[in-house]
Amino acid sequence: MKSYANTDIGVVRSINQDFVYACDEKIGNLNNLYIVADGMGGHNAGDLASRYAVERTIEYIKENTNKNPIAIMDEVIKKVNKDVYEKSMEDESYSGMGTTMVIATVLDNQLYVANVGDSRLYIVNDKITQITRDHSWVEEMVSRGELDRDDPKFLSKKNVITRAIGGDDEVMADFFEVAFNENDKILICSDGLTNMVNDEQIREIIEGESVLENATFKLIEIAKEHGGKDNIAVVVAER
Repeated sequence: MKSYANTDIGVVRSINQDFVYACDEKIGNLNNLYIVADGMGGHNAGDLASRYAVERTIEYIKENTNKNPIAIMDEVIKKVNKDVYEKSMEDESYSGMGTTMVIATVLDNQLYVANVGDSRLYIVNDKITQITRDHSWVEEMVSRGELDRDDPKFLSKKNVITRAIGGDDEVMADFFEVAFNENDKILICSDGLTNMVNDEQIREIIEGESVLENATFKLIEIAKEHGGKDNIAVVVAER
């Protein structure tokens, strides 16, 4: 595997609360590891939540003796959630902090993914396919048939997430196992990208740029050109 991770404060925000991680080598019992976390909270709490959650995730993966990637991620997420939740109790300024998190790893021809929140993972080839499902109020309403994507409420409530690492003493992640083929690319990103750039534009940039580093810079730049209203986190990986 080879990858590139990048993050940017965007145009509007004063602090970057997104955190990214990419490792193409073996880490613990995982062959590789890719993470995006989008923090939330007070002045510095979101920045702390995302960074702390990713750092603890890496530590726990190194220690975990499981062989199954989903089992590893499940155990690690539960521990990290508890850590972030307890950290939020340490200081009044940390109250309410939390973070989204997408964790991914590739083993042989399979991609294993864990997701909490509304950051996303896509597989990109001649099309772009969202693998994760947003844990957001609007997505839950849409799935129940109670809200249409054209409804003004969809945009106004889009940032209201229903699950976050550290939001409560327990959290339930979603897990995905999908085929990962030779020409596929992985994109993991925060909503600072997907709220500013549509899926087809994202696909065109990734497929049109052979150098992963350049692809991440182009994605960030177009998100900023379209308003850059939030921090932007991008990890792109391929074989």
